[in-house]
Amino acid sequence: MKLGNSLYLIATVATWVGIVLAIAGVWRIIQALVEKSDRTSIVKRAAIFLLLGGVLSVVGAKIAQPGEGWRWPLVWVVMPFTGWLTVAGVVFAAIRLSQSFSALNQDERIRHRNGVICWLIAAIIGFALLKKSHDPSSILVGSFTMNLSTIVGLSSLLFAGAIITAVSSKSVLVRGVSKTVALQGTLIAGSLVFALPFAWLLITSFKEEKDMSSANGIVWVPKVQQTVKYFDKKDPLIASTFQGRSVQGSISKKLDGGAIQIDVQKPMALSGNTFVAKPGEFKEIEKDIPMVIGMFEGKEFQGKVIEEMANGKRFVEFTQPAEFAGRKQEFKPAELEPYRKVGLRWQNYPEALDYLPAETNQGLVYLKNTIFLVVMTIIGTILSSTLVAYAFARIQFPGREFLFKLVLSTMMLPGAVTLLPQFLIFRSLGWVNTLLPIWVPSFFASAFNIFLLRQFFKGIPGELEDAAKIDGCNHPKILRLVMVPQIKPALAVIAVWTFMGAWNNFMGPLIYLSSPENMPLSYALQLFNGERSGEPGLLMAFTTLTIMPVLLLFFFAQKYFVEGVTLSGLGGR
Repeated sequence: MKLGNSLYLIATVATWVGIVLAIAGVWRIIQALVEKSDRTSIVKRAAIFLLLGGVLSVVGAKIAQPGEGWRWPLVWVVMPFTGWLTVAGVVFAAIRLSQSFSALNQDERIRHRNGVICWLIAAIIGFALLKKSHDPSSILVGSFTMNLSTIVGLSSLLFAGAIITAVSSKSVLVRGVSKTVALQGTLIAGSLVFALPFAWLLITSFKEEKDMSSANGIVWVPKVQQTVKYFDKKDPLIASTFQGRSVQGSISKKLDGGAIQIDVQKPMALSGNTFVAKPGEFKEIEKDIPMVIGMFEGKEFQGKVIEEMANGKRFVEFTQPAEFAGRKQEFKPAELEPYRKVGLRWQNYPEALDYLPAETNQGLVYLKNTIFLVVMTIIGTILSSTLVAYAFARIQFPGREFLFKLVLSTMMLPGAVTLLPQFLIFRSLGWVNTLLPIWVPSFFASAFNIFLLRQFFKGIPGELEDAAKIDGCNHPKILRLVMVPQIKPALAVIAVWTFMGAWNNFMGPLIYLSSPENMPLSYALQLFNGERSGEPGLLMAFTTLTIMPVLLLFFFAQKYFVEGVTLSGLGGR
């Protein structure tokens, strides 16, 4: 370990200990102002804390960062586990030793001193192993800056929080308010933390490639390259029809009779194809060209790139200022910067769909397959689970309890155990590469859903069933007219769970499907990730489209979801 790094470590520890002492001093001053008792001693102690904390923090920061400006030092010690065991043993031994001096009785003092001995033994063992292993240790050093406004803002927040806490401890009314504020603040903070991944997903789906990575961290406010419409006479953009789809491309060759050969550029799924279009089958349209900014004759300008030249230069037509408007000039790429404004790149969504295979009709085939699987799975799960659960709960027949326990025992079987037998069965039926193996098993119920619904059925008063029997109802009518209306919350939560499972099901399609026309969205997303993982904007756009129905379902069905979970937790009542 170098002396410079050791000194940096000591200076960093001194800096942050000083900051903590200064905060403690401010807290004691606020306490003295609020409590109105023994202010003299509290203020003296606070002054000592403030003075010592200020000296430590300033001196430590200047020793660690002697240059100009104000930087806060940071360190991290890199060492093996035995080193951390040694440090932990020493630290906890010191804590136990301090606790033994403030112990209230002899037994507590002895217990703390025994703890000191145990932690010292651990530290000695760790140190001996560290010496024997000869693993190197090092110190990583660094620092960060905060401008004056940030320091003032953080200090103001800490000061305001300290005042609210001190006042709330003196007032019962304010204590209740502060408790509510703290609780709500915690909930909001927790919600924000859990919402950050979704916020990043959504924002990234609207970003350009330039904002995907930045030296300053995640770009939360994306910018968009500004473009203008331009009719390029030298290299016009051609609109035509190819394989039944509208396409755009450029002219690669002019043929006799006014026909042209077109290189397809959009949609991306057909990019690279070439075809011949006769007169009347195509038309020239305007293209989007980028706006740029730069310096010309000592003045900043805006312009549009009207031509990308063969030598790498860009031919720009000025738009601003007015004295340059209409003039044209060549520039090297390094002399220009893209003209970007804060905004969202909505083109990521249609471009993501354009990359999908042509036979999927821009993902509509995936969506159709997914909706079909979800609907059939929900119908099969609710219908079969309800019938079986009702039989186990309300119908007396020989071996009922044994069969019920047998059904529950299937929950202990891992899915991998039944995977191969199921595949062999469906292959012998000729169902491979069809949707049948994915939704047909839902009509054979599941042990957990049977158990859940059985608990609900058992909680329904028997008088309702007896009254229905007196009125001449058989079991199917009793189930449909009496029982099912009583268990709607349970059926709703099973429907929600089944929807989420069927919508996100990836393993089933991976095993049984191979053709794109049968794939659901979950499988398509995985394939898209494999092909476009280097384009985060498009990937996040397609991901957002696939999860949007799940989010909408949650917002509309959360009432039934929460109610069903609550009732199931109360044994079906």
